[in-house]
Amino acid sequence: MFLILGHSSSNLFLVIVVLTVTCFSSCWVLYGEQVQGGDGLHKSATLSSFIYATTVLKPYEWRYISVDLPPWFSSVTIALESNIGVDLNRIGKASTLPMICFREGSPPLPDVHNTSITGLVIDHISNSSFGGSQDLQMVEKCYPMQKSISLMLTNEQIRPGIWYFGLFNGIGPLRTQSKMINRGHSYSFSGNITVEGCTNSAMLGKFCNQTISLLSCSDTYLSPQSEIANMTTCGGTENSCLDVAGSKVYSLDVVSIAEEIIITALNITSTQLQRSNGAINSSGHPLMCYVRHGTLPQSQLYDYSADINRSPLVIPLPRLGRWYIKILPANLSESTSAIQEMNSTICYSLEWQVLGCPVDKAGLNCTTAKYTLQTFLKRTPFVAFESYYLPISGEVSSGSANFPLGPLLSNSSDGDYTWTFFLLDIPDGAGGGNIHVRVASEAKISGEIYARYGGFPSLSNWDYFYANSTSNSNGSMFFKLYDASDKSVSFYIIYARGGTWSFGLRHPISNRHSSTVETTMSISLERCPAKCSSHGACKSVLDSSGLTFYSFCDCDRRTGGFDCSVELVSSSGKTLYLCAIRNYVSVFTFKGQVLKTHVGQMWQSISLIGSNAAALLPAYWALRHKAFAEWVLYTSSGISSGLYHACDLGTWCPLSYHVLQFMDFWLSFMAVVSTFVYLSTIDEVTKRAIHTVVAILTALMAENGPTKSSNIILVVAIGTLALFIGFLIEFFSHHRWISFSTEICLNMLNRWETVKAWVHNFIRSLLKRFRWRFLLAGFTALAIAAISWKLETSQNYWIWHSAWHVTIYTSSFLFLCSKATAVNCDNEQPRSENYELARQNSFNGSSERGGR
Repeated sequence: MFLILGHSSSNLFLVIVVLTVTCFSSCWVLYGEQVQGGDGLHKSATLSSFIYATTVLKPYEWRYISVDLPPWFSSVTIALESNIGVDLNRIGKASTLPMICFREGSPPLPDVHNTSITGLVIDHISNSSFGGSQDLQMVEKCYPMQKSISLMLTNEQIRPGIWYFGLFNGIGPLRTQSKMINRGHSYSFSGNITVEGCTNSAMLGKFCNQTISLLSCSDTYLSPQSEIANMTTCGGTENSCLDVAGSKVYSLDVVSIAEEIIITALNITSTQLQRSNGAINSSGHPLMCYVRHGTLPQSQLYDYSADINRSPLVIPLPRLGRWYIKILPANLSESTSAIQEMNSTICYSLEWQVLGCPVDKAGLNCTTAKYTLQTFLKRTPFVAFESYYLPISGEVSSGSANFPLGPLLSNSSDGDYTWTFFLLDIPDGAGGGNIHVRVASEAKISGEIYARYGGFPSLSNWDYFYANSTSNSNGSMFFKLYDASDKSVSFYIIYARGGTWSFGLRHPISNRHSSTVETTMSISLERCPAKCSSHGACKSVLDSSGLTFYSFCDCDRRTGGFDCSVELVSSSGKTLYLCAIRNYVSVFTFKGQVLKTHVGQMWQSISLIGSNAAALLPAYWALRHKAFAEWVLYTSSGISSGLYHACDLGTWCPLSYHVLQFMDFWLSFMAVVSTFVYLSTIDEVTKRAIHTVVAILTALMAENGPTKSSNIILVVAIGTLALFIGFLIEFFSHHRWISFSTEICLNMLNRWETVKAWVHNFIRSLLKRFRWRFLLAGFTALAIAAISWKLETSQNYWIWHSAWHVTIYTSSFLFLCSKATAVNCDNEQPRSENYELARQNSFNGSSERGGR
C-alpha cells in the first residue's frame, strides 16, 4: 500500500478521509432509502432513465415519447425544457398553438375531430392535473407548451402501462399536408424522464411503504354462500385483522375475460375496549371496501366501493389486469372523534370470486356465444403489424378477411335481443395501428356493435359503439365512421391500445338463422385509416424513445387531416378553388356542409405565380449586355419559381415536388451569388472557378433544408465574399506597381506616405468601380427581401412571399445597374476610350502644325 500511495503521510491521511466520507455517505443513503415512508423496510430504485437531446419542431411537426411503467413502479419524473412559453391570457387559434398531449396506451392524436379540442386545458400543467384522471385511453389531455415542465406522477395518480406524450407545433388538417414551403415559428425542447420502482414486489405506493397482499385465485374454490350454475368460479378466502384506524391493501389479477368479481366479508368479529362501559356490536361496524383497476385506491379516488359488512361488492364485467382492493374498518369520510375514543381490532374473512363462463360462452347465465379470433398476417411488403382476424371455427375459411355472421350468432336470450361476442388481441408494439370493423348485408342491418378494451361490453359499459347513422361514437376522439348506410357499416378505432379487445354484437333473436340474407363481418388491423383515402402515403416511424412503432398519413398537396380526407385544395376544370390552404380563404359551416368561398383567391394565385415576372428585369439587362449565362440563369429561376408555386397551389405539377423545390431554391441561390460575381471584371477563367464552387455549395443548401431562413444570410455572405475576392484580384491585377517583396513591405511599413497613397488609390478605385446610388438601392431591396422572408407565416405567406419575389429580382437588377463599366439605366452610351485618345492625339497634332 505504501508503494502505491508513496512515502507521504499526507497521502495516507487523504485516503483515510475519503474512505470515511464515502462510508458515511453510503450509510446515510442506505438509511435514507430505508426510512423513507416510516416503516424502515422498503426501498426504491431507478428502473429506467431517458435523456432527450434538443429537438426542433418546425410548424405542424410533432414528436411522440413513450414511457413504459411496470406494475411495480412508484413514480415517474418528467422534466422538459423548451424555448417557448405560451401566455394563457393571449391564446389565439388552437391550430397554431404549441401543445403537449398525454394519452394512456397509444399515441395522442388531437386533430381527429374538431370536438377533440375539448381535451385542451387552458392552464399550466402540474401534478394536480392528473389527480382523478381515469381512462386516458379513451380521451386525451392537452396543455399549452411551457418553457419548463416538471412533473412527478405517482402510482396513486396514473396506472402502469405505456404512456405517450405528444409534442405538437400546431394541429389541424394542415399538419399532414405536403407543403413545399412551411412558414411559421419553430420551437425546441429537451428533457429527461426517470421511472422509479419498488425493489420489493410486496410493497407499493409513492414511497414504497404500502404492503400489498397478493390474492391467489383457485379454480377449485367453492363459495359456502352461493352456488352459481353454468359458471366457472375462481376465488378464495383470507383471514385478517385490522386496527380501527388501520387499513389493508390486496391485489387480485384477472387473467381472462370474466363476468363478475364478488368481494364479501365473512365472520366479522370485533375485540373492542371503550373508556366508557358498554360494547358495540361488530355487525354494525362499517367495513369499507374500495376497489380500483391498475393502481392503488383511495378514499376519494376509486372505481367501486361498498360496505362489505352489509352487502357484497359486485364488479360487473371487470377489465383484464390487476385490481387493488383496500379495506378500511371505518368510513374515513365520517367524523373520527368516535374512532379516537375506541381501541378495537376487527377481524374478518375476505372472500373473493371471479365468475366466468366456458371457453365458447359468455353472459351472466353463460347463454350467449363467444368467439376468440385468430390473427392472420397480411402479406403486405414493408408494412408491419397489418393483419385480419377470423374466428377459430371450422365454419369459417381463412382465405378471406370476411366471415359470415349467420352461423355464429347466439341462439338464445331472455328477451328480443341477444349478444354475440368476439375477442381479439392487438400486439403491444402496434399501439399506432387502427382497428377497422366492417359489416355488410344484403338486407338492412338491424344489429348494433359495441367495443370495449379489456372486458366485455354492455349497454351501460362500453368504449365505442355503433347503433345507426345518428346514434354512434362518431363524436369521440378516436372513433371515425366512414360508412353508415342501411346495408353496410365501416368504422375505425384510431390508434387502438395493445391488448385484448372485445366486440359485442347486439342483434334481434329472430335473425339468428337467416339463411336467405347473407351478412358478413371483417375485423382488421391497419396502419393508416382508409389507406389515407387514396390521397397520401402511409408512413411508419419509431417514436423518440425508439420503443414504439406508429404510422401516419403523409398527404398530397390537395388534402390533409389524419386520414387525408380533408380537401384543402380542389380544382374543377380550369377554375382553382382554395379551401383553408394556409388559411388563405375563409371557410364557414352552414347546415353541416363546408362552403368554400372564393373571395380573393384569384388575386392570391396571381400574386404568388405572377410576382415571378419580376425576373424579367435582370434577365432583360443581362440579355441586352450579352451576358447570356446570367440571362439563362435569371430566366430559368423565374420560370422554375412560377412552376413551383403553381404546383403548390394545385394548378399543375410538371415535375415532382422534390425536383421543383430543388430547382427553385438552387436557381434562386445561384442567381443571387452570380449577380455579385458579375459585378467584378475578373477574367473568365476565375469566374468559372468561382461559379463551380458556388454551384456546389448552393446545391447542397437547396438539397438540405432549403427553406431555412439562415440560407438567405449565407447566400448573401457567399456572394459578398465572391465579390470581394473578385475585386481584390481585379485591383491587384491593375496595380502591379505594388510589390509584396520583403523589402517593399518593410518600406511601406516604415513610410506613412506610401501606405497613405496605397489606401487612397484603393478607395478611389472602389469609388469609381460602382454607381453607388444603384448599389445602395440594391442592398435596400435585398434587405426588404430578407425582411419579407422573415415575416412569412402560414397565414400571410402569399403576401410576403410575393413581395420576396419582387424585391429579390429587383435587387439583382439594381446591382447589375451599379456596375460602372456597364450601360446605365438611362440608356446612356459609354464613352470610347479609343475615341478619347484619338481626339487627344488629333488636337495635339493640330497644335503642333499650327505652331509651326
